[in-house]
Amino acid sequence: MRRLIFAFTTGVLLATAPAAFAQTVGFAEAIKILSVSCGKDIDKYCKSATLANNGIGKCLAENQAKVSEKCNADRAVVASLIQERLAAQAAAPKICDRDAAQYCKGVKAGAGHILRCLLKAQPSVSAKCNTAIDLAGYR
Repeated sequence: MRRLIFAFTTGVLLATAPAAFAQTVGFAEAIKILSVSCGKDIDKYCKSATLANNGIGKCLAENQAKVSEKCNADRAVVASLIQERLAAQAAAPKICDRDAAQYCKGVKAGAGHILRCLLKAQPSVSAKCNTAIDLAGYR
C-alpha cells in the first residue's frame, strides 16, 4: 500500500501546478496524509491500477466522483505543498547566497557542505535564509 501511495504522490506532483502555500511537506509526510485519506479509495477503485505512468493518480482522477471528498481534497493540498517544497529547494541556494558567502568562506561547494555550514551557523544566518532552509525541508 505504501508503494502505491508513494507512486501516486509522485505522479500527482508531476501533474499539478504549484500553489501559494507558506508551508511545505516532504514525500514521507505526503504518504502519511494520503494513506489515511485515500487508502480505502485506492483499495476499492484502483486495486488493479499500475504504479507506472501515474496509474493510481489517473485512476483516482477517473473515479473522482466516487472517491471520498477527503481524498480528493487532500490530493490537491498535498500536491500543492510538495510543489512548494520543490520550489523552496530550488530557491534556497540563491536566497542563502549572501549568508553562505559571509559565514561559509572556504567551504567547498557541493555534497551539501554549504548547507551543513549554514545549518551550523543558524543563529547568525539571516531570518530569510533560515526560513528558506525550513521551507525546503532541510531542517
